[in-house]
Amino acid sequence: MRLYHRGDRGEAVRDVQSRLRALGFGIEGDRLGVFGDGTEHAVAAFQSARGLPADGIVGPDTWRALVDASHRLGDRLLYHRVPMLRGDDVAELQARLNSLGFDTGKVDGIFGPDTLAGVIDFQQNRGLAEDGIAGPIIAGELRLVDTTARKHGREAVRERQWLSSLPRSIAGQRIYLDPECRTADEAEATWVAASQARSAIGLLGGDSLLSRSIDTSPQARLRAQRANRLNVDLVVGFFVPSDRVEGVFYFESAHSRSEAGKVIAEILAERLAIPAAGRSMPMLKDTRSPAVVVSMRSMSRRAGTIVAHAVASLYEMSAERQPSGSNR
Repeated sequence: MRLYHRGDRGEAVRDVQSRLRALGFGIEGDRLGVFGDGTEHAVAAFQSARGLPADGIVGPDTWRALVDASHRLGDRLLYHRVPMLRGDDVAELQARLNSLGFDTGKVDGIFGPDTLAGVIDFQQNRGLAEDGIAGPIIAGELRLVDTTARKHGREAVRERQWLSSLPRSIAGQRIYLDPECRTADEAEATWVAASQARSAIGLLGGDSLLSRSIDTSPQARLRAQRANRLNVDLVVGFFVPSDRVEGVFYFESAHSRSEAGKVIAEILAERLAIPAAGRSMPMLKDTRSPAVVVSMRSMSRRAGTIVAHAVASLYEMSAERQPSGSNR
């Protein structure tokens, strides 16, 4: 889709404004169909609330987030299909089922095979038709469950186990390096940092893979899908912020947070002297492995080297926590 920003007019702008207003983000001072200061501020506020770069521009990620945010659990039937259903209602379903012990995998708002298995498991437990479809009946059953009995989600437990079972060194670990490529300038800058990180990880004994070649610019979701197909151990992205906000980001939404991602982000952030924060960017949301994104206005070989050594230190810290007789 095209980008929509200040100065644009038309039905597409009207649609964006209507969705923003329905979600409680006012467009003060702007007429419907006219993308002015009020709409730009509302878009930026929505982006900030959703963990997206707050640049006030409606691109594919922001538009998808606007659509996802419009869905509430029980308003529509949720089931497994291709392309997979997405939305806040799916994320709420996943979070509720996970907290009750019915494993749906990562709370990413995507109704995939793991979510299907969790729904069927819940239906079986509650004596419902085992059709894998989540509609008003399942929504009602979930609301009947006492929320005080809800525990940490299965995804959080899984990530804590991942952290506690890390090997003693980075040797043999498959690290997926993702240089973002939304513009030619960004693609060049992030390539420098990511390729240097790859070299440094290799010297440290790790096995790193780049998400793209130097002369290609695949979409973030395609690069995330590749990480999933390769079944990598860890994802590290490099990103030049359009909103000029630097940080090391881990996955966080209104329904879930990556426990492993937060730990990794804090280690990298300390080394890079920038903050760690939760975001809901595609590379964080759509990957199954723990993932972080390094967002810096100025990418460099030095940044790549620091990231590589910080990632290696994650495994060294794991070795320090393990008993001296461990063979891990």
